[in-house]
Amino acid sequence: MQAAVWHGRQDVRLETVPRPAAPAAGWVTVRVHWCGICGSDLHEYLAGPVFIPVEAPHPLTGMQGQCILGHEFCGEIVAVGEGVEGLAAGQRVAADACQHCGECTYCREGRFNLCEQLAFTGLMNDGAFAELVNVPADVIYPLPEGFPMEAGALIEPLAVGMHAVRKAGRVAGRTLVVVGAGTIGLCTILCARAEGAERIIVLEMSAARKAKAREVGADLVLDPGECDPIAEIQALTGGLGAELAFECIGHKDTAKLAIDTVRKAGRVVMVGIFEEPSAYNFFELVATEKEVVGSLAYSGEFADVIRRIDEGAIDVAPLITGRIRLPEIIDKGFEELVHRKDQNVKIIVQPA
Repeated sequence: MQAAVWHGRQDVRLETVPRPAAPAAGWVTVRVHWCGICGSDLHEYLAGPVFIPVEAPHPLTGMQGQCILGHEFCGEIVAVGEGVEGLAAGQRVAADACQHCGECTYCREGRFNLCEQLAFTGLMNDGAFAELVNVPADVIYPLPEGFPMEAGALIEPLAVGMHAVRKAGRVAGRTLVVVGAGTIGLCTILCARAEGAERIIVLEMSAARKAKAREVGADLVLDPGECDPIAEIQALTGGLGAELAFECIGHKDTAKLAIDTVRKAGRVVMVGIFEEPSAYNFFELVATEKEVVGSLAYSGEFADVIRRIDEGAIDVAPLITGRIRLPEIIDKGFEELVHRKDQNVKIIVQPA
């Protein structure tokens, strides 16, 4: 079968690879219908290895070096391993990417995203930019009858947004700020709106992303290059600030910006992936009793997202900006995202 295989920095190759072996006990084989290109895939393409293990085999999967990319996927089960219950060939499914040991303290607490041996599909085990992929049955979520399969490829990034919203506590009826309108920022907006947020303010500088933020439900978009966003937010909230904020960029300067947008005793959820440290005076937290919490991936929110899409509370259509076939993944996928990043949100790939 054909697959997009990572070999090194700026070296992803479309290759003929063997089909996966019959699924092991507790695993399933999925025929991939659609798989989205994630920011982490792009990071591996441009600057890898970032997450892909190259120095030593991954402790859970044994993966080292070359890896089939892709983890935002949906498809149809074609085979089930021994001991798998509740799943069968022919079922349409999505799969979360958090392969976990099931034995450590965090797994026993149900915090699979914090597993001591966490392995992401498509980074630490072969992924879904291929016709077939093997994954553990415990990361599989069946899709309802009539569920649009293109939407199935958006469940994973939306689950990241939904997990962040859950970490924020109650959002219904509240004013919140989303810093950054990239894919995860947009997914956070959609999930917060679906969960009843009263007013969503977005901070974004890209013209294309500002327009997209409005399209998915932002009430107000502020450009920090054109105004003082803190002053604007305070003016809109009686001088207090927002109740909640979500940092969805991961830049050393936007962490403090997100904290500054909220009122005393407000909560800030850090969702972005930071590549360098930020300078911050933590007395500002002490003096204001603001809360800052981290949010990594998801832990069960696939079910919430599937339900919200199925009932019409989340519309994924604005997120899909390209549909391509696997042979086009380099030129019309990775390179398109490199050179036209602001014009794209999610490019989805059809491997078969």
